[in-house]
Amino acid sequence: MATAVKMPQKGLSEESAIIAQWHKKKGDSVKIGDVLFSIETDKSTFDVESEVEGTILEIFYQEGDEVPVLSDVCVIGDKDAQYSPANVSTSDTIQQAEVLHESKEIAKKVVNATDTISNPIDSLDNDKIKISPRAKHLAQKMGIDFSYAAGTGPEGRIIERDIVAMMEKGPFVTSAAKEEYMQSGSENTIGTGIGGKITTSDLQQPVMPEKQPVHSEQSVQDEYEERALNRIRKVIAKNMHHSLSSTAQLTLNTSFDATDILAYRKKLKISMDRLGLHNITINDIILYAVSRTLLNHKELNAHFLDDKMHIFHNVHLGVAVDTERGLMVPTVLNANKKSLNEISGEVKILAEECQKGTINPDMLKGGSFTVTNLGSLGIESFTPVLNPPQTGILGVNTITQNVKEVNGEIVYYPSITLSLTFDHRALDGAPAARFLKELKTNLENFSILLAK
Repeated sequence: MATAVKMPQKGLSEESAIIAQWHKKKGDSVKIGDVLFSIETDKSTFDVESEVEGTILEIFYQEGDEVPVLSDVCVIGDKDAQYSPANVSTSDTIQQAEVLHESKEIAKKVVNATDTISNPIDSLDNDKIKISPRAKHLAQKMGIDFSYAAGTGPEGRIIERDIVAMMEKGPFVTSAAKEEYMQSGSENTIGTGIGGKITTSDLQQPVMPEKQPVHSEQSVQDEYEERALNRIRKVIAKNMHHSLSSTAQLTLNTSFDATDILAYRKKLKISMDRLGLHNITINDIILYAVSRTLLNHKELNAHFLDDKMHIFHNVHLGVAVDTERGLMVPTVLNANKKSLNEISGEVKILAEECQKGTINPDMLKGGSFTVTNLGSLGIESFTPVLNPPQTGILGVNTITQNVKEVNGEIVYYPSITLSLTFDHRALDGAPAARFLKELKTNLENFSILLAK
């Protein structure tokens, strides 16, 4: 008896995920609850645990492979069981692997019989060749025809090390040019044939002298560390570039007297255990005030969609969370209908799930407005970047001491700066400024806002 382990679908919108790391290998014994492998989606990472006991009989994908959701990733069964597709739930993945394997065997027979095909995979269409996304990307980057690679992955799958092996073997040479190439020793010849092969005409071209490097290879490598971007970082980079290139962003700054909210939070800390409250933070208080203020400024609680806008009746508040994998923005749905304590508790749960990498991808979308806070890092002012199609994002800064005149005397007070970035296509500066003005009033009189 064998059981297929499928790639889970963590969100309704997820179509695939990348295998980030295998924690088990073929032949390992596993128990229920053991972590088999970790996956990485556009927004987070997850550990996939075994739901059955047994031995890993087969693994279909390697680290770095992008796998469609609900595809078979590996097979677990009895240690002495003979694995075959007949005694396990079948899938397109297994069937495609079988077809490819059979095609290769047929191609090998043709090669042995006629000796006219230079590589068994040459007879197959590139679209039908089983190759991992990382291997394919490397081949395309280096200008290598991967159809000439000998796959060493499961079921003959071409993986990244196979492409690297091709690179290390050096240039390809056509049959006609092989003898002349070996005699000439033209190591610097550039191949212009199919798949980068060196042809007889290439050998007739003058060889360009190789430029001597200014520094040794080792010294150049010591100057930097090459680090590949993870999938989340790539998505963030793409989204940020799209945001700045496709919207008309403008930032307004104001500050408010934080005396009232600091005094209120002090009272909460004294009574939170007795009242069963969460540890309500300054950021929670600002989120609460924003959720109540936005309803009076509909253009900021909206999505701008080229020739139309979606104005939301409730506030779905995105809250920026810093994680090791990058910035994530979970959504507090219907924040305007929730109490301060409910908002505080929900934000803490969402933030923890983001940091652990267990957040449901569906909770990372649907926001109508976003709040991002850099106050804990001592930032006094910054320019938040919009999260399209949202029309506004509020940046919260650190607490500083400011001065004002009271009854003819100069007094110090705690001040917090707010930075509002808005899409000038959706609204003008004056409406955006009116939102900041009302929000400032609500925060400076937070006790009164709670009474509404």
